[in-house]
Amino acid sequence: MELSSLGLGTYLGEPTAEADEGYAAAARAFFGAGGTVFDTAANYRGGRSERALGMAFAGLPRDGFFVSTKAGYLPMGDGTDEGPRQWFQRVLEGPGILSASEVVDGCHALTPRYLAHQLEVSRAALGLEAVDLFHLHNPEQQLPHLGPDAFYAAVTRAFEACEGFVQAGKIRAYGVATWNGFRVPPGRPDHLSLERLLAAATDIGGRGHHFRWIQLPLNLALTEAFLAPTQTFLGERMTPLRAAGAAGLSVQTSASIMQARILMQLPEDLVEALGGSTPAQAALQFTRSCPGVTVALCGMGRPEHAQENAAVLALPKVDTAVLEGLFG
Repeated sequence: MELSSLGLGTYLGEPTAEADEGYAAAARAFFGAGGTVFDTAANYRGGRSERALGMAFAGLPRDGFFVSTKAGYLPMGDGTDEGPRQWFQRVLEGPGILSASEVVDGCHALTPRYLAHQLEVSRAALGLEAVDLFHLHNPEQQLPHLGPDAFYAAVTRAFEACEGFVQAGKIRAYGVATWNGFRVPPGRPDHLSLERLLAAATDIGGRGHHFRWIQLPLNLALTEAFLAPTQTFLGERMTPLRAAGAAGLSVQTSASIMQARILMQLPEDLVEALGGSTPAQAALQFTRSCPGVTVALCGMGRPEHAQENAAVLALPKVDTAVLEGLFG
């Protein structure tokens, strides 16, 4: 299927029925306007974002949309009144899915049993037999606590589990969804090496491995993916987008409008230069036009937002020289 260059994200919002209905309506409006990519996570809004998308997907042709979800954080929000410790014991530790000693930084886990559990939760919530893309969610959360060697060993075990999920027909590809990992330079304790991740995937799956995607933020305020040479690949320093391209990986970018915080700061001439009719459209034009971006993600919790944002799909992408000139 052809992926739309813009995707609908589901991170923000209160854990309420009203927000659920807003996301479901926005997803249907986005699909109707030509959007085909939807992104979520098991912990977004305590699991409610996945269930809202599940409502929206009912009745849609399965080959007409692409959905990515994530696992890594402990959701601890299934609508009960019990505390986190009681929830953890009942849902995870008691059934033998995850022990307290396997939780890193009090909130994060990448063990194969935990990933398998979260994938089943996601498949049920989304109402799908197979998820198109299954991300390890901000794996760099664990790096400062484990150190590089133990961390990449844990990632290798997680990748091995993901290859098993592919073989079982439960996912079609896997990746890593990050916040700081690829943006920060080498030497930072949470720096992720794309080259080392690829080596782990190759060790597990050979050249036919299914580690196919990365996700990282990119917007007019956070430009590192486009401009900062934070990755070393094949002996050369590269930007994350260029390194992903050299590795043959597709890229989702998150926070395209920085949760709307940058929109009030965009001057009219910048909006005009990027080809949008509104600040939101201009911001999305920047992100989706950066070379190497496959899909720019943007949170859309209401139908009117989805319709406004989806209008950029009809616009030509901005020339790279114009994009670079914004920071020259």
